[in-house]
Amino acid sequence: MYNEEKIWVANNEQGEKISILPRMANRHGLIAGATGTGKTITLKVLAESFSDMGVPVFLADVKGDLAGMMAPGEDSADMQERIARFGLAEAGFTYQKYPVTFWDIYGEKGIQLRTTVTEIGPLLLARILGLNDLQSNILSVVFKIADDEGLLLVDTKDLKAMLNYVNENHKQFEMEYGRIAPASVSAIIRAIVALETAGADMFFGETALNINDWLTVGEGGKGMINILDSESLINNGKLYSTFLLWMLSELFESMPEVGDMEKPKMVFFFDEAHLLFNDASRLLLDKIEQVVKLIRSKGIGIYFCTQNPKDVPDSVLAQLGNKIQHGLHAYTPADQRAVKAAADSFRVNPAFDTYETLLVLGTGEAVVSFLQEDGTPGIAEKVAVLPPQSRMGAITETERDQSVRGSLLYSKYANAYDPDSAYEFLARRGVELAAAAEEEKKRLEEEKLLEKERREQEKLQESEERKRRRAMKSTGSTVAGTIGREIGKVAGGAVGGRFGKTLGGNLGASLFRGVLGTLFKD
Repeated sequence: MYNEEKIWVANNEQGEKISILPRMANRHGLIAGATGTGKTITLKVLAESFSDMGVPVFLADVKGDLAGMMAPGEDSADMQERIARFGLAEAGFTYQKYPVTFWDIYGEKGIQLRTTVTEIGPLLLARILGLNDLQSNILSVVFKIADDEGLLLVDTKDLKAMLNYVNENHKQFEMEYGRIAPASVSAIIRAIVALETAGADMFFGETALNINDWLTVGEGGKGMINILDSESLINNGKLYSTFLLWMLSELFESMPEVGDMEKPKMVFFFDEAHLLFNDASRLLLDKIEQVVKLIRSKGIGIYFCTQNPKDVPDSVLAQLGNKIQHGLHAYTPADQRAVKAAADSFRVNPAFDTYETLLVLGTGEAVVSFLQEDGTPGIAEKVAVLPPQSRMGAITETERDQSVRGSLLYSKYANAYDPDSAYEFLARRGVELAAAAEEEKKRLEEEKLLEKERREQEKLQESEERKRRRAMKSTGSTVAGTIGREIGKVAGGAVGGRFGKTLGGNLGASLFRGVLGTLFKD
């Protein structure tokens, strides 16, 4: 509850108000505790307080019980007892609703939430796809080639087209980018197909989320509470965690440096935070630590919600200045060590044993430590957390649908569209190359046909030439025979007798051959 310009979270055993200072709220925080200890109620109290301050909030609703923030709380005997115990009536406690925008990656229980393959990048995408180191490196190379060639990767079909393009032309890329194994490319494509089969490909496309649309206020100047429905999404832990990490990255990249502010620009609550870090590579953990460490200077506060502090890496845990630790169980030696570690992370309060207290906390109770004016951790306090002002239960589908369709952002993100990107470009280029290849094929076929016709024409000319020569030879022989006979007659008449005919015939034939040998020589 926002009270006296502070975020009033709980009362200690002496009835004193325990609050978070708004200008320390962007130093991040932790809400931890076993199932059923009251983490969700604590999260709602904090989110309501930030909204009352005019600070936008993001919540991941894993169990579906945060949606009730859109409706005012309902009175009951239990609530009246709490109001009296905390002295809430004097502080102006009222049942009230909060401005809420529902989001859903699958577009079923909220406004469709999308981003592009290019925006999410190869590092986080490799995490979604479950790629090994070699495949992750090849995916990074494919992204680099797409960037170098100006090809936009919007959805999964763009990425598959790009992978196939690189695979088909891997030899021409290997000189500059290194060896690209076709087997690894095929494995990446299979992983993408599996992702599409699971329905997660709906996350990639246009219109992509503009993160600035979350930095808005609602009625009465209250900060907008953006709720991501995660009941289905949580079944795909890698997609859930990758989406949350992408949001952090987007905020980190897009928000300007603002230094220390009187209150945060926006606050994120990440439920089931252990999923962010499960199976994360060292490189990814380093990136998360870097973002968490530096994003507070951009006015963004991050609160991790999880069952046990050990779910969060020490390097990240060290950045969380505001701690709310609900009850923990210690059934095994490993559990006992975890509780001891959680207790040791608090500044000692001589009034109670933190370790023993964590083991016996009831529902709605917690051990807390908030940053003081000088930025140092406050001593541990055993507290009872305030009740929320909005509805504790779920909402009906009718209420949800009316809220979704009534949002100013619904029309902006409701309909997807497919822009001109890598798939379309490569498809056009494939058509152009195929057309060029077809033209070249036709040209070669025409050249072959012309060459064949030329040879046939030459053969025909040669044949005609041979016929002409044979005809000329045949004509020459006939003429020679006639001339010989005529000469023989003349000679025979002159000489007389058989001897004269013979002599004349031989002489005429011999003379003709000599003459034709000169005139008709080949």
